[in-house]
Amino acid sequence: MDKDSETRIRQLEETLAHLTRVTDDLHEVIARQDGEIALLTRRVEMLMRFAAEQQADAEGTIPLADQRPPHW
Repeated sequence: MDKDSETRIRQLEETLAHLTRVTDDLHEVIARQDGEIALLTRRVEMLMRFAAEQQADAEGTIPLADQRPPHW
């Protein structure tokens, strides 16, 4: 192989290694964010249930979360 081909192959290998590392890093970030989103979703659902129960106990009416907005 000539010098230009070797240089080009080395550059391609370096680029591939960099892209592989970036892809792995992004995969870790996405996996962590997926877990955080799932946790936050569960917490919001729990808070919505708690707020609806509190409102139903306090007023004895339909929980605000289940009512239609006034513009309907």
